[in-house]
Amino acid sequence: MAQPLSASGFLKALKAEGLTVVEVGNWRDHHRNAKGPWGPVHGVMIHHTVTKGSARTVDICRKGYAGLPGPLCHGVITKDGRVHLVGYGRANHAGLGDDDVLRAVIAERALPVDNEANTDGNRHFYGFECENLGDGEDPWPDVQVEAMVRASAAVLRAHGWGKDGDTSVIGHAEWQPGKVDPRGVSMRGIRRRVAERLKHPASWSRGGDGGTYTVGAGDTLWSIAASKLGDGTRWREIASLNRLADADVITPGQKLKLPKR
Repeated sequence: MAQPLSASGFLKALKAEGLTVVEVGNWRDHHRNAKGPWGPVHGVMIHHTVTKGSARTVDICRKGYAGLPGPLCHGVITKDGRVHLVGYGRANHAGLGDDDVLRAVIAERALPVDNEANTDGNRHFYGFECENLGDGEDPWPDVQVEAMVRASAAVLRAHGWGKDGDTSVIGHAEWQPGKVDPRGVSMRGIRRRVAERLKHPASWSRGGDGGTYTVGAGDTLWSIAASKLGDGTRWREIASLNRLADADVITPGQKLKLPKR
């Protein structure tokens, strides 16, 4: 059993894990606490948004929509790998789910199949909504998946979870019958990567065994990725690996780590 982190503690944990965090409006005081308790908390839940466009996605997750007021999560992870904080406290993200799954999360053991909707998940889980159409075709950029891993690891590290297993991070589909999110990304893969992160300090970055590159005049991350990795769209991996706050700002002479080609 754990009480939720303070808003400041949550923000500090995310930044320590190397994430680029965007604070949206009055996120610290934007919640649904009047509708029910927030905590004790036991894990992290990952969702997809069924939306396109970062600005629109963040706005919807902050404000909600007819029949489901916001916030719809605590953090929105957009395709560029940034985490937008839109609320803190009770959020309308998890809904009712399976009490057997919750017990497995608490015990950090293998998850059973979810076949009931009898337990309030909004009370017990941190929620991250991830920008994706959820149609099984919309891509999940590596920089976004890496942010999902880091955000989950940040929360687990702050609470001391994940020492006996890796099931403190679950997908909505593993909690509530009928849900499919986050469709198109493997929760088992996410959990494996979270478990690996927790073996290292928060500042650790995976990869980096593609050597280094010294930025020259006129270089962009796209041109570097195209030249060194054979695919310009892999610029996001370079940005994530080097924890660049602004992917458009690199300077001649700067040394960048490169992922494997």
